[in-house]
Amino acid sequence: MSNVSYYTAEGLKKLRDEVEYLKNVERPKASQAIADARDKGDLSENAEYDAAKEAQGLLELRISKMDEVLANARLIDESQLDTSKALVLSTVRIKNQTNGMEIKYKLVAESEADLKAGKISVTSPIGKGLLGKSVGEIAEISVPNGTLKFEVLEITRD
Repeated sequence: MSNVSYYTAEGLKKLRDEVEYLKNVERPKASQAIADARDKGDLSENAEYDAAKEAQGLLELRISKMDEVLANARLIDESQLDTSKALVLSTVRIKNQTNGMEIKYKLVAESEADLKAGKISVTSPIGKGLLGKSVGEIAEISVPNGTLKFEVLEITRD
């Protein structure tokens, strides 16, 4: 069964660019490495040839998996999203009820998550806990250290 993944326009372009790079740059490099190793003589005792063939196999597997992800990728239409609740592509400002610290996160698909940029995956514990919450609601999120309580202060779309 295929897994549908949802992407922003930016995330989908990044995925397509990576697949094109693998097919148009890395694949020819792998073929050349095999040809170079084959030219070195006896293939039965040629470790370089074996390594090049294995690297090519791994590359083809990666390309195949990424093609599958791309085939099941769906573009999110941000104009159709409800802005009253925290959903994918919402920017949510939350306040930790324990220490009073305020944090702002953008909820994104797992493949686009980047904590340094303030983007967290909707499949992460905090992302899951915030999904569907409205301004003023308290999200109780179970983490390995216990339960965190966050108050949703603001939900915006950037």
